[in-house]
Amino acid sequence: MSKEIRAILVDDERLARNDLRLLLKNHENVSIVGEAANGLEALDLIKEVTPDLVFLDIQMPGINGFDVLEHISSDIRVIFVTAFDEYALRAFEVNALDYLLKPVNAERLQHSLERLEQIPEENQDDLRQLEYHDRLLLKLDTSLGFLKISTIVCITSAGDYSEVLCTNRKKVLVHKSMAEWETRLPEAYFNRIHRTTIVNMECVDRLEEWFNNSYRVYMKGIEEPYVMSRRYVAKLKQKLS
Repeated sequence: MSKEIRAILVDDERLARNDLRLLLKNHENVSIVGEAANGLEALDLIKEVTPDLVFLDIQMPGINGFDVLEHISSDIRVIFVTAFDEYALRAFEVNALDYLLKPVNAERLQHSLERLEQIPEENQDDLRQLEYHDRLLLKLDTSLGFLKISTIVCITSAGDYSEVLCTNRKKVLVHKSMAEWETRLPEAYFNRIHRTTIVNMECVDRLEEWFNNSYRVYMKGIEEPYVMSRRYVAKLKQKLS
């Protein structure tokens, strides 16, 4: 039996919400627990009902879909639903589950929901808090190996996986979510700086102010910086105060 999915619809066009609601009636495991007509309404609704899934339009008055995504937990899955195809690459860069073009095709919607079903549930009883010098036995790429926590430079989201960059500059794919990493890593050393990025503060070289109250984060020995979004700048300042 398919697991129940609690979803909300976010779109400034009522007809688009109606069309999607009709399509979702064919999926008995999907329960629509709310609708919002713009980004600000969506953020309030998400706080109120804590859905599993958000069907999210991109171009809306006020704040757009990408702005909404910056302010919600990574545990909440997002499927963008839009009339424009030029945002597809950015959508997957910010770890959206899928990207549907209007008018939504029933078969594509089925595929999106199947992807959500395939995401494994994590057993919270097994999630021990890690220490900085722990070694974690993981499936690294295709084989088992030990990963020393102190050697992690940064972790970035890669769909259902996460990509771990180590101090030896080796990158490995790990079947762990960003939410699990954030919960388990020692917070004295590791900080989330973006929905898709966690960094080891011991490996940070410098921060530079960027636009719109965000920062560029330069890591030691890495030329290209990462971006710390506004949401996580505020969290870090609160943590350090």
